[in-house]
Amino acid sequence: MPLRVRHIAAAALCGTFLAVGAPAPAAEPGGNSGPSYGPELQGFAYPWPVGQFTFTSQRQPLTMAYLDVPALHPNGQVAVLLHGKNFCAATWEGTIRFLTAHGYRVIAPDQIGFCKSSKPRAYQFSFPQLAHNTHDLLAHLGVQKAVLIGHSTGGMLAIRYALMYPRELTHLVLVDPIGLEDWLQKGVPYRTVDDWYRAERGKTAAQIRAYEKRVYYADEWRPDYEKWAQMLAGMYRGPGSDDVAWNSALLYDMIITQPVVHDLPDLRVPTLLMIGDKDITAIGSDAAPPTIRATLGHYPQLGKDAAAAIPGAKLVEFPTLGHSPQMQDPNAFHTALLAGLSTPLP
Repeated sequence: MPLRVRHIAAAALCGTFLAVGAPAPAAEPGGNSGPSYGPELQGFAYPWPVGQFTFTSQRQPLTMAYLDVPALHPNGQVAVLLHGKNFCAATWEGTIRFLTAHGYRVIAPDQIGFCKSSKPRAYQFSFPQLAHNTHDLLAHLGVQKAVLIGHSTGGMLAIRYALMYPRELTHLVLVDPIGLEDWLQKGVPYRTVDDWYRAERGKTAAQIRAYEKRVYYADEWRPDYEKWAQMLAGMYRGPGSDDVAWNSALLYDMIITQPVVHDLPDLRVPTLLMIGDKDITAIGSDAAPPTIRATLGHYPQLGKDAAAAIPGAKLVEFPTLGHSPQMQDPNAFHTALLAGLSTPLP
């Protein structure tokens, strides 16, 4: 039976930040003025020093940014955090602080195409490729065994990583992973990369804020969310916005064409599935006919179906939270996460 977590009064993430020396966001929430960042989030400060892992992939040099934060009192375990599509390593800040305070060394990369990592103009994006890149990063950092925690698109990547490298993981934690339904198979029209690119160009803070409020935070908006909306919008205001939009389009194509739902029964890593029941994420559903759109993104059922499909999985549900429970109610999320990691899973 799934464990249902009561919604505790939300607490702001400790140590929140904006880029040092960057212009403050616009006072008018509906506007699109505000900080401008480079294509690799130049000008936006992360809360810890950013490492740079340089490697060659698909005949080109690439740089993968990452955070490697030591534990305050090490327990010998490493947690690797994989961000979602509209997130970065820095958006794990509250979880990093929590885990390092509880003995974990934490590594949080920015995947290629995202945030402070390279934005290649030509790259065959796939979840196996990103998993391979991440595996090489961990080898570079001397990590042989880890807890893998993936959120949203990072959950899709975490599933692929667990399928490829099961013996190198102690636990798999999936936080509102997407790809738990096959959108194209269910009737969502295919959207070309060119179509995604046109939609991504010039994306505004107002558009980002409206989407995040509805999907990520269950129609709630708090001041501490604004920095993350401005983080994304700042890249679309900046001098490399075209490369940001193009990489985003390539990544959306990867997401919609590579669902993970069909692979869940093949997982062989102890799995904790954490679901905000108010999540309604369904990529591309805006282009689907209303009758099809109404059938998509039902996370209470998707979570139960996924838990039933993954051998031995444990399901934790947050009845009042949306797509980002770790940010919307960090106290409830971290309490459940630590309990899940402390309890032996089959």
